[in-house]
Amino acid sequence: MQEILETSLLAAVAVLAAVLRIIGQRPKSGMTKKQKVMLWRILAASLVLLALQALGAAAFGRLGPAGRWVRLACYLADYAVIGHDILKKAFRGIRNGQVFDENFLMAVATIGALALAVYEDGDYLESIAVMLFYQVGEWFQSYAVGRSRRNISDLMDIRPDYANVEQDGRLERVDPDEVAVGTVIVVQPGEKVPIDGVVTEGSSALNTAALTGESLPRDVGEGDEIISGCINMTGVLKLRTTKEFGESTVSKILDLVENASSRKSKSEDFISRFARIYTPAVCGAALALAILPPLVRVLGMGLDAGWETWIYRALTFLVASCPCALVISIPLSFFAGIGGASKAGVLVKGSNYLELLSRTRTVVFDKTGTLTRGVFEVSGIHHSQLEDGELLEYAALAESASSHPISRSLQRACGKELDRSRVADIREIGGEGVTAAVDGHAVAAGNDKLMDRLGIPYVPCRGVGTIIHMAIDGQYMGHILISDVVKPTSKQAIRALKAAGVRRTVMLTGDAGAVAEHVAAELGVDQVYSQLLPADKVEKVEALLAGQGEREKLAFVGDGINDAPVLSRADIGIAMGALGSDAAIEAADVVLMDDDPMKIAKAIKISRKCLGIVYQNIVFAIGIKLACLLLVALGLASMWLAVFADVGVMILAVLNAIRALFVKDL
Repeated sequence: MQEILETSLLAAVAVLAAVLRIIGQRPKSGMTKKQKVMLWRILAASLVLLALQALGAAAFGRLGPAGRWVRLACYLADYAVIGHDILKKAFRGIRNGQVFDENFLMAVATIGALALAVYEDGDYLESIAVMLFYQVGEWFQSYAVGRSRRNISDLMDIRPDYANVEQDGRLERVDPDEVAVGTVIVVQPGEKVPIDGVVTEGSSALNTAALTGESLPRDVGEGDEIISGCINMTGVLKLRTTKEFGESTVSKILDLVENASSRKSKSEDFISRFARIYTPAVCGAALALAILPPLVRVLGMGLDAGWETWIYRALTFLVASCPCALVISIPLSFFAGIGGASKAGVLVKGSNYLELLSRTRTVVFDKTGTLTRGVFEVSGIHHSQLEDGELLEYAALAESASSHPISRSLQRACGKELDRSRVADIREIGGEGVTAAVDGHAVAAGNDKLMDRLGIPYVPCRGVGTIIHMAIDGQYMGHILISDVVKPTSKQAIRALKAAGVRRTVMLTGDAGAVAEHVAAELGVDQVYSQLLPADKVEKVEALLAGQGEREKLAFVGDGINDAPVLSRADIGIAMGALGSDAAIEAADVVLMDDDPMKIAKAIKISRKCLGIVYQNIVFAIGIKLACLLLVALGLASMWLAVFADVGVMILAVLNAIRALFVKDL
C-alpha cells in the first residue's frame, strides 16, 4: 500500500509541475491568485512528503530517542503546510455552530489518524496523503467552477464600460450611469451600445449574438430603436437615449443572470436538506463504529477490544462520507445550464424554472407577435378595375391620416411618398372604414359594412385576413387582402416541440375564427381558440391547467405586453421577442431574446439536458458513496482509498456538470 501511495504522489507531483510550467508560459491561464498559491502548497507538501518517505524511519532512528519526535515534527510541519486552511475552517465552523461539514470530517479523520500513528510509532504517510489528495480535489473543483463562471461571464460580456458624449466638438468617455435620458451619444465601430436609444444619425450593422444567439448582423438606420449590449460593426451611430442605464436592457439581462441562482430548484433544495441530515448522521455512525464493535467484542464475545482497528475504521468512515460531489456538482449543473441557455439567447430567471421547463407537456401560444410577425402586409389585390398600383395608391391616400396598422400596411405597400395635399374631406367611420376625396374623386375604403352603408354592391373575398373593399365615385373597384404574416420558422417550431416531447400545442387569439383556424391548420397546431379577450385567455389557460397531470407543466408563450396576466398564470411564462420590453421581462419566467419560436424547443432541450446531468450526478455520487462506506465499515477499504474515491467522484461529477454549458448542437 505504501508503494502505491508513493507512486501516486510521484505522479501527482509530475502533473502539478507540468501545470505550474504551463502557468509560467501563459500568464492569462485563467487561475486566480488563490488557486496558484494552493497549487504551490500542494506541490511543496508533496515534495516534502516524498523526501521524508525517502529518508525513512531508520534515518531518524540514528538521532536516538529524540529521532522519533524530530520525525513527528517534520511530518506535522508538512501536515500544517497542506492542511492548515482546513483546520481553520473546521474551527470556525465549530465556533459558529455549524459543526458538521466536510472540513470538520477531514480535520477529525486526519488528526485522528495522526494520533494513532503517534501512539503506535507508525507511518504518518497515510494521514498526510489523505489531506493532500483532498486538497488536490478541492483545487480542481475550485478551478472548474471558476472556469465555468468565467465562461458564462464571457458569454454575457455585454456590460458596457463607457458611453461617448460629444462636448465642444470632442468625444468624451463617461460612465453610462451618468448619462441622462434624452442625451445624444456616439457609438463608433467596434464599440458596445451602452444604453437603449433611437438612431438620430448614421446607419450600421449590429452584432446581437450576445443577446439573441443570432449570428447574422442586424441593419439599422435613422429612426430605428436599438438596445444596449449590441456591438456596432460598421458605421458611426448617433443615438438619443430613451432609458437610464439602470433601466436599459443590458442591465436587466445581467441582473437576471446574476440573480438566477437565488431561485433554487427542488433538486437543489433536496441536496441542501440531504446535507443537513446526512452529515450529522454519518458522524453518529462513525462514533458508533468506533465504540460499539469493541464493546461487543469485550462484553459479549470475550475477545480483545481492538480499539485501534475500529477507531481507524471510524476515521476512515468519516473521510469516505464527505458529500462534496453532491454539494458542489448539483448547483454547478444548474448554473452551467442557465449560462448555456443565456449563450443561446434564452434567459431563465432561476433553476426552479429550468426544472419546470423540463417537464413541459403543453405549450400554449398567443398568435399575433408570437407565431405571426404582428406586422400586417398586403397579400393580394382581387377584382381590381384599375392597375394594382393605382388602386393601392387610392387606398393609401384615403387612409393616410390614420395610424392604424392596416393603414400603415397600405402606405408601405404603395411604396412611394404620399402627397397629402391630394386628399381632402377625410371621414373615419368607426368599425367600418374611411371615406375621402382624392384628386376630386369620392373614395371609400372599408369592410362589408361600409359598402352596405353606401349601397355599393361588392364581391366577397375567399381569402383569410382583413378585406378592404374599394369604391371610387360610387363604383366598386375591387378589394385588397391584408394578412398578418406567419413567421418563417413557426411551422418548424411546432414540429420541433412535438419532437421534443410536447404532447399538445394550443393557440389563443382575439382574431376571427376563420383567420385563427387558417393559421392553426397551416402551422399544425393541435387546438385553437379564437375571438378571446385577455380575461378569456386566462380562463382557457386555467381550464387547460386543470386537465393535465400533476407532474405535467404548461408553458404560455406571448409577447409579454398584453399577455402579462396569462404569462403569470401559466406554470412557465415565456416572453417572445422581448428585446427591450419591460413588461415581458417582469411577467415572464423565461425570456427569449429574439422573436424566433424555434428557441422554445431549444430551451426545453437545454432544461432536459441539465436535469439529466443533475440526476446522473445524484445517482452516481450517492451510489459510489454508499458502496465506499460499506467497504470501509467492513474493513475492506483503507483511508487513502476512501479519499481517493471521494476526490475521483467529485472530479467526475464536476466535469459532468460543466457539460450543461455546451448547448450549440441541441
